[in-house]
Amino acid sequence: MSRKIPSHEQTYGRVRDMVLFGALAPGQAVTIQGLCETLGAGMTPVREAIRRLSAEGALVVQGNRRVSVPRLAPAELDEIAHARLAVEPRLAELAAPQLDAAARARLAAIDTALDAAIRAGDVPAYLRENHRFHFALYEAAGAEVLTRLARMLWLRIAPSLRVVCAGASGMPDRHRDALAALEARDADRLAEAIRADIAEGMAHVRAALAAGEL
Repeated sequence: MSRKIPSHEQTYGRVRDMVLFGALAPGQAVTIQGLCETLGAGMTPVREAIRRLSAEGALVVQGNRRVSVPRLAPAELDEIAHARLAVEPRLAELAAPQLDAAARARLAAIDTALDAAIRAGDVPAYLRENHRFHFALYEAAGAEVLTRLARMLWLRIAPSLRVVCAGASGMPDRHRDALAALEARDADRLAEAIRADIAEGMAHVRAALAAGEL
């Protein structure tokens, strides 16, 4: 049976996507009223979405009825990198035996769309397809706690990655290595491909932070 998604969940999902896919940059403040108007949503569901995303570290509530995506300090970036490199390769390793030919084909199709976004220089599309690829993989692991941790970590890093992708660093992509590992049914190789993908993206963010671009 289909289930209608409650309005407050829809609003939460839309504000979350604004963080994940480039609508809000680090340090960019928006008014709560402005979010209501952008989303066509009422004040109550928007405030609830902000409360949840603030608890997840994705937004900071300011005293003038504004919210912003927090800027990352170098120490926070190091923590996020450490956590991602621990959690996400393990999810990939767990997922590898669970992915049949149809699932591998879906991942390949997502990667094709991601490659098209890179060629077009379409940063929001790249961020969306990159997220789809990773979480289509991670959700196959059946590890709810680790997947939830990964989602929270992506909320913290995605706005900074958006800035990096729009600059000279480009759009990191090691997914072909991951797909080759999946076809070889090699869980260790898949984990290493995901580790390399994460490390490349985090290195770009670290360099942008050091250069004052974030």
